[in-house]
Formats: sequence, C-alpha cells, structure tokens
Amino acid sequence: MPDEQPRWIIDARKAVGDRIRVRRLHQNMTQESLAHTTGLDRSTIQRMEAGQEMKLSHLLLVAHELRVHVTDLLHG
Repeated sequence: MPDEQPRWIIDARKAVGDRIRVRRLHQNMTQESLAHTTGLDRSTIQRMEAGQEMKLSHLLLVAHELRVHVTDLLHG
C-alpha cells in the first residue's frame, strides 16, 4: 500500500484541478471536448480536475489546449 501523501500535496493537486476546471468552463469547453482536443480520455480529465495524480505530459497538453502556460495552472 503506497504511503499517504502529505496534506499540502493533496491540497495543491486539488487547487490545480480547480484551475483547470475554471479555465475549461471559461472557454465553454466540456470535459469531453477538452479530452478530444488533447487526445486524452475524458476520465483522465475528470481525474485531473478532481486533483488526483496527474502526469506532467497530461498537464502540458491541457495547458496548451487551454492556451495558458503550465505555470498558470500550477500557481493560482
């Protein structure tokens, strides 16, 4: 069983997920449309927005499609 992550990491991941969702909605995109344009599964987008583990490559794809720099998603 993997070690539990420190609370600050969990909170930071949730904050990144929230920023992804806000920017996606601001551009009137659904999770499905963002998934389609990034080539990711909708379930991957859903997990990212929920603040679960996310790969850097997925975060970079999402940032590119949302037309923001990846640091805008990492730092609010």
